[in-house]
Amino acid sequence: MTAVAKIITLVKKDLLLELRQQHNFYGVLLYIASTIFVLYLSLPDSPEANVWNSLFWVIQLFVCVNTVAKSFIQENRGRMLYFYSIASPIEFIIAKLIFNAILMLLMSLVSLVLFFMFLSNPVSNTFLFFAITLAGGLSISLVFTVMSAIAAKAQQNAALIAILGFPVILPLLLLLMRLSKLAFAEVFRESAVWQLIGLIAGLDALVIVLAIILFPFLWKD
Repeated sequence: MTAVAKIITLVKKDLLLELRQQHNFYGVLLYIASTIFVLYLSLPDSPEANVWNSLFWVIQLFVCVNTVAKSFIQENRGRMLYFYSIASPIEFIIAKLIFNAILMLLMSLVSLVLFFMFLSNPVSNTFLFFAITLAGGLSISLVFTVMSAIAAKAQQNAALIAILGFPVILPLLLLLMRLSKLAFAEVFRESAVWQLIGLIAGLDALVIVLAIILFPFLWKD
């Protein structure tokens, strides 16, 4: 079996497990819907653009912690030994990155739709914000997948995910907020958009490279 086929098989395995454990999936959906509905009840009027934008990305951060961060912690030692015998560490971590990216992209879209439904739509360029949401969901999922892999080797301590991820996720969130602000402006410089997208893509590439380099050492532990 080729490396690509193994990666696809591992992604399918995670998808099947997620479908069988639907309470986790629906629990996250309930968390998203209830959080946004509470914001709708607590804010008497539609929030201004900057507040709307900040709330959206803060919620994306917590959604990612609830969905992606558990990906390695839920794997027990016996299951990891089995994966050790059928796949390489690079294939395993790439499959995890792909699966978590898919899951986070879905949750980001759900969050965006609910935000538009309950908190109106102050975005001037909806298509641009939609693209930024997908890019942001992908970036955040990559970071927390790597943090989850590290935390899973430290006595299953989920608190380490937040501690380790904070220095990396903070500049990423600031970049995403700054980029998404351009979608609220009637006129913006296209060069500024591409510059910020390039920075985010660079961070994503760095996280992927670090995952590929570091995970084999965790795998051998």
